Amino acid sequence: MEDILTHEGEADERREKFQAFIDERNFREAKNFLSTLNVVDIANLIDGLDPQTGVALYRMLPKDVAAEVFAKFDPEQQEAIIYASTDTEIRELIEDMFLDDTVDLLEEMPSGVVSRILENTGHSDRSMINQLLKYPDSSAGSIMTTEYISLKKEMTVSSAIDKIKREGIQSETIYILYVTDENRILEGILSLRDLIVADDSKRVGELMREDVIYAYTLDDKEEVANIFKKYSFEALPIVDQEKRIVGIVTVDDILDVIEEEVTEDFQIMAATTPTDKPYLETGIFALSKHRILWLLILMISATITQKIIYNYENILQNVTFLSGFIPMLMDTGGNSGSQSSTLIIRGLATGDIKSRDWYRVVFKEVRVAMVCGLALAVINYFKIIYLDGIPSNVALVVSLTLVCAVMIAKIVGAILPMVAIKIKVDPAIMASPLITTIADALSLMVYFIIARNIMSI
Repeated sequence: MEDILTHEGEADERREKFQAFIDERNFREAKNFLSTLNVVDIANLIDGLDPQTGVALYRMLPKDVAAEVFAKFDPEQQEAIIYASTDTEIRELIEDMFLDDTVDLLEEMPSGVVSRILENTGHSDRSMINQLLKYPDSSAGSIMTTEYISLKKEMTVSSAIDKIKREGIQSETIYILYVTDENRILEGILSLRDLIVADDSKRVGELMREDVIYAYTLDDKEEVANIFKKYSFEALPIVDQEKRIVGIVTVDDILDVIEEEVTEDFQIMAATTPTDKPYLETGIFALSKHRILWLLILMISATITQKIIYNYENILQNVTFLSGFIPMLMDTGGNSGSQSSTLIIRGLATGDIKSRDWYRVVFKEVRVAMVCGLALAVINYFKIIYLDGIPSNVALVVSLTLVCAVMIAKIVGAILPMVAIKIKVDPAIMASPLITTIADALSLMVYFIIARNIMSI
């Protein structure tokens, strides 16, 4: 935590120093200051400026840095720079950018800007961009880049290194190299280190590893992220159905995928419609639109609880003490279900839990629920009698219901996410709000049934 605060403090100091140069209109010093920073920090500082000033400073950046900084900008800043650039400048910018960054740019821009960018893109690059844009958003093909280095088995180490020197500047990474045949069929893989330390006369085929792990173009991005996590890769080859390599996915793209997936899961679990737009940049009505549908669904589903209370109204009239414990029972059940569902959803996302493990998960949650429920029930029983001064029969009803409520909520919280996986629905949908609604209804029914039997109402 201290490291994070220190980093944030340094970032604030940089921003204040940079802003002082801008306020004084001292662009020369601002440019010199930016030259001491990495591309991410440069992009963050320029992003904080108004578009006109941001464009002016961007144009002062060295050509070899500008394209990298541009790729890190927010879409609004990128759009402003495109509008302020000449056709020649756009052409040079796109030539210096990696294809996957260009595709990301086009996906964020209005149609007018997209048309202008494509008009100033070379024919071969434009064909490749159009091909990448056709892949589904959730697929590996949509995040891959076609800029990689491929070698042939019969190449010597010396000739392979010469090729890397020629093509490396245009490649996303040169540390992982792919060996293909004349039809681009993926045959092997080797690292730059393996190549450099080998004898110049050795053949690539002698050095390569044939047990290549790869993904298909239409594989889900989340599955690709799990491969990166499992094997700690820097890059992963992407192939078509004939095992011809068509591109690679690098670790920086996977970090973006992981962030998107986690953000989406949190939004769904909070009962809001997922959105890519940052919170502070989203309007009030847009935020309301993303939330109101779920709130309406949950409000309507809560009428089930209302109906149950109406059906057992005579019990509440005879023993008024019982109504006071309804909020506590419902909250405890909801919290118990949230605990289970959060752990199960996370386990499913990381691959630690599979849908076939449902019986093991349920058995474990039943035992956890028994321990938690009994502990809460015992404490609650004595609290109701000695602190609240309420009769022991009421304390018994509430305590028994508490055990059942925790049990029901944890089982529901464990099963629903796994059912979602089985029916190919995002398990985050089966999160706290929905689980709470189901657990509340079942717990209330159990509450009134136990009360009726123990108190003979």
